[in-house]
Amino acid sequence: MLPQEIIARKRDGLALTRAQVEAFVTGVVSGDFKDYQSSALLMAIVLKGMSPEETGWLTEAMMRSGRIVELPEITRPKVDKHSTGGVGDKVSLILAPLVAACGLCVPMMSGRGLGHTGGTLDKLEAIPGFRTELSDAAYRQQLQDIHQAMIGQSADMVPADRKLYALRDVTATVESIPLICSSILGKKLAEGIDALVLDVKFGHGAFMPNEASGRELAEALVAISASMGKPTSALLTRMEQPLGRMIGNSLEVIEAIDCLRGEGPEDLMEVTYALCAEMLMLGGIHSTVDDAMAALKAAIQSGAALAGFRELIAAQGGDPRVIDDYKRLPLCESCCEVGVESTETMYVSGLDARSFGEAACLLGAGRVSTDSVIDPAVGLELLKKVGDRVQPGEPIVRIHYRDEESCAAAEARLQTAIHLASAAPSVGPLVVDRISHKS
Repeated sequence: MLPQEIIARKRDGLALTRAQVEAFVTGVVSGDFKDYQSSALLMAIVLKGMSPEETGWLTEAMMRSGRIVELPEITRPKVDKHSTGGVGDKVSLILAPLVAACGLCVPMMSGRGLGHTGGTLDKLEAIPGFRTELSDAAYRQQLQDIHQAMIGQSADMVPADRKLYALRDVTATVESIPLICSSILGKKLAEGIDALVLDVKFGHGAFMPNEASGRELAEALVAISASMGKPTSALLTRMEQPLGRMIGNSLEVIEAIDCLRGEGPEDLMEVTYALCAEMLMLGGIHSTVDDAMAALKAAIQSGAALAGFRELIAAQGGDPRVIDDYKRLPLCESCCEVGVESTETMYVSGLDARSFGEAACLLGAGRVSTDSVIDPAVGLELLKKVGDRVQPGEPIVRIHYRDEESCAAAEARLQTAIHLASAAPSVGPLVVDRISHKS
């Protein structure tokens, strides 16, 4: 089939056949679909959409575009988690060692930063020596030894998504439910898991701008995954302000370690505990939220979860001494503080998460093109969160920067992202709903 015929069909709002979907994915991998043709079809899908049937075909074709892992030697329940992307979302770094300490095996395939959101692999690679590429034998052995691994896509696993993921980032084709579903589930269902928990975010800092669109995505993800034989549930969570207090790769590693010490910010731990509890229940380790939460808190209090992160770092070639000495991470020497002018005591009423993510990108913490080089040292530190009181002249954000030009650009972006009010705003729970498959 000619690529332009498939592109034209979707451009005109018509449904693709299964054969056409499979031809597209095969062509992406072989190179028969050139990047400009793939980009054209991606944009047509964004504009014209896909039916649930088309999305299911696309997901399966993506999954089967490369090697599918099977892990019969792993006796523990194999459960993974995926977030649709947010700002300051370092949950995976806390979650994997935490649920592994509670009895699960976590074979986690993660991605890099996409648009204004950070990527788990970028955060892990801020740790000196950390390898996100493992051989199949090393991956399997690590899962048996320490029950967790956090890797990127190997060249032979879901190669179609590897190519399309990079194109979507730079062609404004990220925000599409069919493309998000096929990208997420194509990877997750190829990694040998028994069950999957999804963190579907909505709000200013998420790809889904509101609760309705977030719910639509969550329901689509759960339905497609269940139709392919994987028990799946999704938590619908808010992303209006950054999660936690750190944005930037080394800074987020530090905050993740603080969380594993039991010293994490309340909002970040709220989401982390909820997702971990869902994983433990879906994996059959615990049958109630209360039992799961008790086990998770005990794993942090005992130090077992932190020890698990130390093991993970060492197993993948990183320097585990960063856990006790943050100065071993790449960090900036230069910092400046940003506030908002006021003559009276005010309250933080809003911190626009997308703008914070964009400010971090301006510093070098994220990608503006596929060949952008990440600077792990730069980032933002929130000194105040929504609901906090602010005295006149008191700073709200600390910028960790390399050069004055990027600092000035980030500060200008932040000035429009910080909102104050004379009365304290109401701050609701971050976890809005749980969505599971109803057979």
